[in-house]
Parts: sequence; structure tokens; C-alpha cells
Amino acid sequence: MKAVRISEYGPPTVVRLVEVDRPEPGTGELRVRVNAAGVGPWDALVREGHSGVPQTLPLTLGSDIAGTVDALGADVSGFRVGDEVYGLTNQHFTGGYAEFALASGRSMARKPKSLNFIQAASAPVVAVTAWQMLFDYAQATAGQKVLIHGGAGNVGAYAVQMARSAGVEVFATASAEDLA
Repeated sequence: MKAVRISEYGPPTVVRLVEVDRPEPGTGELRVRVNAAGVGPWDALVREGHSGVPQTLPLTLGSDIAGTVDALGADVSGFRVGDEVYGLTNQHFTGGYAEFALASGRSMARKPKSLNFIQAASAPVVAVTAWQMLFDYAQATAGQKVLIHGGAGNVGAYAVQMARSAGVEVFATASAEDLA
């Protein structure tokens, strides 16, 4: 299968499209035939060796994926081969830029029918980040007020919607060109 990999850290020129073996899912993992993969700033940090997460080279870049379950490892429940899914590959934020990717079953969900694969692949890291900031760290609850800086950005837009949906009164900042 084809995969986008790096064998050394550095600028975009270190990225290579290579042939690798199709991975086999381990315990708790799904193998996903990738239809779309999201791209985020963390991908550049991984490529440059500045992600803050221990990595082993060579590695396949990419973490946000959407696709179809192709195989199940042991101890995976709630999924079947053929399910359309989306989510994060793993805690290293790697492995998604490939024809097939392994993903932790705990980091994947069934793809909503209302989203196509590209839309679904754009959501995982930014949506989870917004959720964690609002509800895990800030412990926002209905009736509270929250100020969201960068409300028109990727994480901010999710945070605004999630907070409003939870009954939190939202105040947000955005740059002038993002006012609409």
C-alpha cells in the first residue's frame, strides 16, 4: 500500500510517498481503509520533530482519518467490518496518511451520515480539543458564561457551537475579516 512517510525530521522535502506493508490490527485496534485524512498544524510539528510526543522513525504522518473498517483486532467492540468511521489514529498523531491506517477503537466513532468523508476527517483533533477545553478543563455548564478567543477559527468555531448547545452563554473574539 502507499503511505506518506518520513525517515528523518525536517522541512516538507523530507516527506516521501512510499510502498509499505498493509498493517495488521493489534488488540483494541481497527484497520481503516482511509477515504480522507485531515491536515493540521500538528502534522508539521511531527514532521519537524517538535510535536512533544515521543516518535520513532520512520513514521507515517497524519492522525485525523475517515474511512471504512477493513479489519478488527482482538477486544474491539461496537464496530463491524464495513462500518464508516472517523476519528484519531493514536496518541502519537501518526499513521493516517496511508491507504490503510490502524486506529485505536477508543479513538474512533461511526461517521455521521450527514457528513461526507472529507468533512468527517477534518473534525477529530479540533473538535476533541474544543470539548476538552470547555468541559474537561473549564467544566462549563448550562447557565455559565464563557469567552472564546478565536471564535471563527477551527477550534473556536467548534467551541462556540458546543457551548451554545450545552446552554452556556458565549462571548467570542474574532479578527475583523472573520466577523461574518
